[in-house]
Amino acid sequence: MTAADHARDQWAQLMGGGGAQDRQAGEPQTADLPAPRTVTVEVGRGQVTVAWDPVPGAIGYAVHRSDSPEGPFTVVDHGGGDVLAVPHGPYADTTDGRGGWYAVAALQTVTALGPLSDPASPSPWTPDPDVLVKVGAEGRPLHRIWQAMVGAEHLSHLLSADTTGGRPIGAELREALRRVHDDIGVRTVRAHHILGCDFDDIDRIYDQVLELGMRPVVELGFMPADLAADPDRTVFAYQGIISPPKDWDRWAALIRDLAEHLIDRYGAVEVRQWAFEVWNEPNLSVFWSGTPAEYWRLYEVTAAAIKAVDPALRVGGPSTAAVGWVDEQLRVDAPVDFLSTHVYGTVPLDLRPLAGGRPLWWTEWGVTATHGSAINDTVFAAAFLLKGMRSAAGRIDALAPWVVSDHFEELGRPQRLWHGGFGLLTVGNLAKPKFWALALAQRLGETELPVTLTGDGADSLVEAWASRTPTGLAVLLWNATLDHGKAAGDPALARRVRLRTPHQTPHRVRVWRVDASHGNPAGAWDGGDWPTPAQWEQLAAADRLDEAQPSWVAEPGEDIVLQLPNPGIAFVSLDAITTGT
Repeated sequence: MTAADHARDQWAQLMGGGGAQDRQAGEPQTADLPAPRTVTVEVGRGQVTVAWDPVPGAIGYAVHRSDSPEGPFTVVDHGGGDVLAVPHGPYADTTDGRGGWYAVAALQTVTALGPLSDPASPSPWTPDPDVLVKVGAEGRPLHRIWQAMVGAEHLSHLLSADTTGGRPIGAELREALRRVHDDIGVRTVRAHHILGCDFDDIDRIYDQVLELGMRPVVELGFMPADLAADPDRTVFAYQGIISPPKDWDRWAALIRDLAEHLIDRYGAVEVRQWAFEVWNEPNLSVFWSGTPAEYWRLYEVTAAAIKAVDPALRVGGPSTAAVGWVDEQLRVDAPVDFLSTHVYGTVPLDLRPLAGGRPLWWTEWGVTATHGSAINDTVFAAAFLLKGMRSAAGRIDALAPWVVSDHFEELGRPQRLWHGGFGLLTVGNLAKPKFWALALAQRLGETELPVTLTGDGADSLVEAWASRTPTGLAVLLWNATLDHGKAAGDPALARRVRLRTPHQTPHRVRVWRVDASHGNPAGAWDGGDWPTPAQWEQLAAADRLDEAQPSWVAEPGEDIVLQLPNPGIAFVSLDAITTGT
């Protein structure tokens, strides 16, 4: 077996071996793409950076390593699950097995892997131990990708009068949505199980969403019991029915009635700005008990029903797990106004070669798909969000963190405050590091400025997003790896950053951080399962992100020097000094 055959076989096993990819199994597929060229390998402190020339038509790349140039080469497993690929280089390998020889293969689809590049080993290189970040002056509009969308488990929680940990579910979910709208700028929310509600409750739910200044993505699922071919096939604690309909005409009538009802209540001009997504993750048997062919029939029937009400209503899919079925979606005999899919544990791939110019929506995304994983509450997850958002800006239309709140009951309601929930905000609406990361991104100005990074881990570990503001400059810096084995941090990956900006006058420098000591309430908690009333008061009072250190004045030409742990985030504001400041 050749090294390329071994790589394809391994990739087929990864993508078809069960779990998140249980609907993708099949024979190994070969992409009609060349191998990446000019693969370079640079060894730094605690990491190896692999870079390569992009391949036209590739949606992503799988980085492989071996102890020998003859192989066998295996995919570098950074522990994120789902899809062990990235949309572009450079890639920082911080795994314990790093080093040796590296080869890279391009992906044409998530199941079609191209040939391996020629093996590359580290080239002679003495990296600058610092990372130098140079900010340029020529700007362009900054794409505020984080504003596009957020997930919520199911919006009927807005109507709940129940409590979790003594906290009111409905009121706190509403406050969580208000907070991401007001503090992060999020415009839309996507959630499961809207068809588990009657039209009166749907009205009450969407009235609240609109009152908050947001709009819904209407995920059409799960199946009403009276329509289900097999109503005993369910998912989650709330028993959403995952069966195909027993009567396709009645399903179409329900979708038409829903679309007409929404237009009657909110107006066609408003509802045309919403979107209808057909089902959730039908390539997983846990969410769809029918066949793939039955899902495509569901999509075609649903899209036809929506367009019969108003051709300007937007409908799309396939809303799949692990980037599945995206190419198949474009072969359906029905309108596809946007492509939607999901991935966890990696940066979203570049699906533009498949999309035909359609909007690309990643309607679920996060650091892990695992319920109750402690990584969800960490600074690692926060830096991961920034790595993904920065990569997605300019090439993706929506990237939705899953989810807004830890008020969540797929496998039952939370039993403790810090339980590894998916939320940006806890039960009790305490901001996790993930929330603060996006809130800091929201502070960037409207004009993006170019950045050039050099040094040990530049662009692979340490990244930057710079902007011009009305009073000067703002730069967001983070130090992140995809390697879940480093979730608790690694001193070898810490870096000193020298920030060099084009300011020509004295500027006041202010710094905010998210790291082990800042914006990290889980790291500071040593209480029990749920706080006492007095502890809730203390936690609420501490729910803010203060400046990390006293401000200072930077003179023209003076570098701003910061220590940046891994994982760690720093937001640097440089405000021009005027008379009296």
